[in-house]
Amino acid sequence: MATSYVGILRDTFLPNLAFHTSVSLPGYALSRATNTVGGKDYLWASAQVANVWYTAIGRRLLYGVPLSTALRSVTRPGWLLISGVTLWGTRLTYRIISRNIRSGSDDPRYDAVKSEKGGWTKALWSLFLPEAVIQSLITLPLTAPFRTTYPVLDCPPEWRGTVEALAIGLFGAGFALEVLADWQLERYKRFGGKEVCKEGVWSLVRHPNYLGDILTHFSFPLILYPYSLFNPLLLIGPIANLFFLRHIGGDKENEESQARRYADTDPAKLVEFNIYREEKNAVWPGLRELGNKWTWIVVATGGAAVVAERLVRNFVF
Repeated sequence: MATSYVGILRDTFLPNLAFHTSVSLPGYALSRATNTVGGKDYLWASAQVANVWYTAIGRRLLYGVPLSTALRSVTRPGWLLISGVTLWGTRLTYRIISRNIRSGSDDPRYDAVKSEKGGWTKALWSLFLPEAVIQSLITLPLTAPFRTTYPVLDCPPEWRGTVEALAIGLFGAGFALEVLADWQLERYKRFGGKEVCKEGVWSLVRHPNYLGDILTHFSFPLILYPYSLFNPLLLIGPIANLFFLRHIGGDKENEESQARRYADTDPAKLVEFNIYREEKNAVWPGLRELGNKWTWIVVATGGAAVVAERLVRNFVF
């Protein structure tokens, strides 16, 4: 079993690392040339989407396989993965690009990097390349089914429909959280909200967008289980994503940046922000949120995703 695990990492992680590094280095050069560290954020989701499409289809084309044959070689769970990752990544990339265009400036989180001596060299080794490694781990369950065979856990036939529905529902709920969080925050700001946004899904946790992202990524290896393509090692992907969002480039980094900014520009908002931090969990909702209507709206959206997928499947197939 240990030898098989080494095989999965060799056949999947190393090609992932080569792909993401080859994307990250030009991204770093372009970001440095334009003095925008936030350029790396454009690659976060888009590179993962590109890696999945390349692994599933693109590399076959390089070996001379006709496009029609390459497309037909992708199985149902493969298309579920590709569709989910593409939907997630395209939306997030658009969100990041449009936000930066509207602001007209780099993300304030990166001002310190650019201002310190040798900041850009440090950024290569502390931001761009480490994130390429994290992306290589996150995409492990997204590319392994297209690259290698490995020991799997067989799903009992009577569970398959339920597990597949659970995976699709988990993706739908997570994706809905991300969309609602971004839309509600933008709407709050557009209509003059000056305080900390606590409306909608922001009343559930302080970072509903990150919770949505975490749920979405846990749905990817789960969707493989009904098709006997799941291996526990593939959980490295969503766990790496969870670790990154919680402890490296997600809520920890964001809240530290917010606290510094409010302390400098709006002390009253800093007080409100600290109260919000005491009242609401960062990512995981407390039990009291079972009484929050937005909990059930998100759950219902996950259920709607299951129904929609079934309708699409019956229509297409």
